[in-house]
This record gives sequence, C-alpha cells and structure tokens, in this order.
Amino acid sequence: MKAMILAAGRGERMRPLTDHTPKPLLPVAGQPLIVHQMTALRVAGIADLVINTGHLGAQLAAALGDGGAWGLRIVYSPEPPEALETGGGIFQALPLLGSEPFLVVNGDVWTDYPFARLPTAPVGLAHLVLVDNPSHHPAGDFILRNGQVEETGATRLTFSGISVLRPELFTGRAPGRFPLGPLLRRAIADGRVTGEHYRGGWRDIGTPQRLAELDDELRHRNTERRSSSLPAGD
Repeated sequence: MKAMILAAGRGERMRPLTDHTPKPLLPVAGQPLIVHQMTALRVAGIADLVINTGHLGAQLAAALGDGGAWGLRIVYSPEPPEALETGGGIFQALPLLGSEPFLVVNGDVWTDYPFARLPTAPVGLAHLVLVDNPSHHPAGDFILRNGQVEETGATRLTFSGISVLRPELFTGRAPGRFPLGPLLRRAIADGRVTGEHYRGGWRDIGTPQRLAELDDELRHRNTERRSSSLPAGD
C-alpha cells in the first residue's frame, strides 16, 4: 500500500513559525514533524510515499529528497500557490498513488497509531481513524456504530486525519480546488465508510502552543526512556 502525507497547507494558525518554514518541517523533539510520520510509516512496512507540496514546498523536497535516508521512496505532487485543499490535492496525486487503496495522513498531526493495523482493502470507499475529541474541537465530527461511520448520534468522535481511501471515492470529480469532507459525507450517507476508534496518542499540531506542548512531552518521554535503560548503580 502507498501512503500520502498532506503537506501543502499554508499553516496560517502557526504563523509566524510558518512564514519561513513549511509546517511539516517544524521540529518536534529534535526532528521535523513529518519525519515522525515517515518513520512510523516505514516501521509499518510502507515504503512508497507521495507528499503534496505548496507553501515553501521546495524546502520539503530539499530536506527529504527521495526518501532514501529513511528507507522510503518519495515522489512529490506540487500544487499551485493557492493550494488545492485536501480533496483537490489528493485528486491531483491519484496518478502517483495508483489504482489500489492508499493511506492518507495529515501533515500537521502527530500520533503513535500503528499504521500496520489499517485495512489494506477497506470494505467501502474509505476507512477512517477516529479519536476522542480534543479540547479545541469538543463537538467532534462523526459517530462510530458497529464499525460504520455515521453522521448523527450522541457520542461523536473527531476524525484524526488518518484514513485509507479508494480512488473510486473521487469518481466524477474534476481537477481543481475542493475539500475532502463532502466526498466522505456522501460516502457515509451511502453506508460506504468504515472506521475505528483509536485511544492512543494523537495530537493536532495547529498552533505554536500545541507544538511547544508536544515538544516538551516527547522530550520528557525520551529522557525517561533513556534513564530507565541505564544500568542501576551499586
């Protein structure tokens, strides 16, 4: 299965950090946010990666190259300055992603989700990973009932930005700028979207404050891990 990291956004809420650095290259615990995702994908056995680029996209290509340093094969899907939104960006990259289902992950999230457990062939048109609602998005997006994603219900969850999509989800669309949400909602209404509830680590890195909080958390975690691996004193 191939994967796509969505990395073309301007990152307005992250300004001024993103005035000179694309959001996926902002450092978290000593390495760019996107490298955390790339490493997790490689651990899951996914080596073919498409990255769409927009704002300061040349920096991403310069920093990551062809992905060989991480055991990956990266190809880039450059977008116009105004970007294509999520749906349009994926649609443009479909020739690079092929005819089989593919994994998509937002470039501005951090997670310890084990990508290897995602279905390589979802039953319907899409499979979404949902998480508990963060404080900045208390209303959630969808509900999960018996493995099916639905729009209405009492216990709502937040779409994590991690999914497996079939190219057929985009049937009938034309090139250009458009969001992914309406396509998912149409497929949900047709009963063709499955999902799962992940209760592990996940962060939406949308503001400098959230970036700093994640950086502190991961550095503290790494320090504790190193300390626990040291031999005990006499």
